[in-house]
Amino acid sequence: MSSPSNASHLPSPAGLRNLLHRGDLAVFQGLARRNWPAAGPVLPRLSRSANHGLLWAGAAVGMAAFGGSARARRAAFRGIASLAVASAAINTVGKGAVRRERPILDAVPVIRQLKRQPVTTSFPSGHAASAAAFATGVALESKGWGAVIAPVALSVAASRVYTGVHYPSDVLAGAALGIGAAFALRGVVPTRGQLPAPGRPPAHAPALPDGQNLVVVVNEASGTATATAALVRDALPNAEVVECPPQEVSAELEKAAGRGLALGVCGGDGTVNRAAAVASVHGLPLAVFPGGTLNHFAYDLGIETVADACAAIAAGNAVRVDLGRFRPGPDGPGGAHGYFLNAFSMGVYPELVRTREHWSPRIGGWPAGVLAALQVLRGRRPLEAELQGRRRPLWLLFVGNGLFQRVGPAPGRRHNLADGLLDVRVVHGGRTPGLRLLAAAVAGPLTRSPMHAAVRRHRVRVAGLKPGTPYAFDGEVAHSGRELMIDKLPEALTVYCPMQL
Repeated sequence: MSSPSNASHLPSPAGLRNLLHRGDLAVFQGLARRNWPAAGPVLPRLSRSANHGLLWAGAAVGMAAFGGSARARRAAFRGIASLAVASAAINTVGKGAVRRERPILDAVPVIRQLKRQPVTTSFPSGHAASAAAFATGVALESKGWGAVIAPVALSVAASRVYTGVHYPSDVLAGAALGIGAAFALRGVVPTRGQLPAPGRPPAHAPALPDGQNLVVVVNEASGTATATAALVRDALPNAEVVECPPQEVSAELEKAAGRGLALGVCGGDGTVNRAAAVASVHGLPLAVFPGGTLNHFAYDLGIETVADACAAIAAGNAVRVDLGRFRPGPDGPGGAHGYFLNAFSMGVYPELVRTREHWSPRIGGWPAGVLAALQVLRGRRPLEAELQGRRRPLWLLFVGNGLFQRVGPAPGRRHNLADGLLDVRVVHGGRTPGLRLLAAAVAGPLTRSPMHAAVRRHRVRVAGLKPGTPYAFDGEVAHSGRELMIDKLPEALTVYCPMQL
């Protein structure tokens, strides 16, 4: 009989809101009256710099351009994507659901106040949501970069109360929404760490503590190879490290194959390709140090840093991987054969590679790739070739060494580097090559449409080619005769690789 009496003492929803608002106001006014000498020159400027996400866009560009690793680029992209999800939630639901007035600025010193006061409703804080979303998204991909971004994000969130434009609860709610947005995005688009480890048969390779009996050939013109070589020398003091210009790489690799128990290489995918051919012919395990711009093969092995490679070398952890092959091939190790670790392609992609390499030393790898795509797709004619016995116009023929999750200028991750199969993508000729290539990239593996097809094969025959037709393999460009046969050598290469837990 006492429950009605107890219920009558519970505060109404309106009373509860008033109680929370009074507490919020008391905290806000207490913080406003306090003197924060170190914050005065910093927080108002930081708050303004975060308007419209400009601070985070700049941070993402800096991480992607100068972070020096694929992990940094992934962290930058995930941070921006998380911010976009949070901003969409704030603008479509958050601001309209609770129409709370901004705080009255009487208690806030004029020197702290923003010159332009926001006109939207107060709850929740969009700045706090964006800061938390970006920082959380970055941390989900890279704990190191997350630790760098987190203090800045906390400062931006605190600045909104410091400058008097938000109540503390506005900031807390915005931060919670931003964190939730980052985790919601992760549920749809998994982080690299959530993806299953690629299937890779284990192999025997000698453990080489401190790099003893390891010869590493460095292409000094590749991406970050020179800086990476210095890290290799520090981490593996007993390794022999040979730096050379691009035209001497093949000769130095052949020499190195006779001097050690394992062959190391530092450079981009084209340099690693040449080292793989030499290692396969001589039966040596290969150690890969990512020193190029894209480093697809190294990243698919789980090697993103010098430390990853050194740990595998010291422990003798290695796997066997397939080696793609095409005949006839360019001159080099293997004679009449050419090899590829990542992909072989014809059509617009070889020209894109050539144009990108032309501009890359001047403006950087990623801007050069965008410029190359714009130039190559303008005014191009499709390639005429006979593919598997049928002649057709093609914008692109892509043959991957193992199944890629998607295709395009930046192929996705391979979950199995020794599946014995070729991932064949064809973009048929016709109008609007850009739209056709984009549709093929979005569709992913094992699809068919009037514009493109994606299948798996053991071998591919391309005939009826005009002599001198360009093709690309692992970022290198060469020219064909009238016919090409593409297949692969299963588990032909042993590569040092971090142990998968």
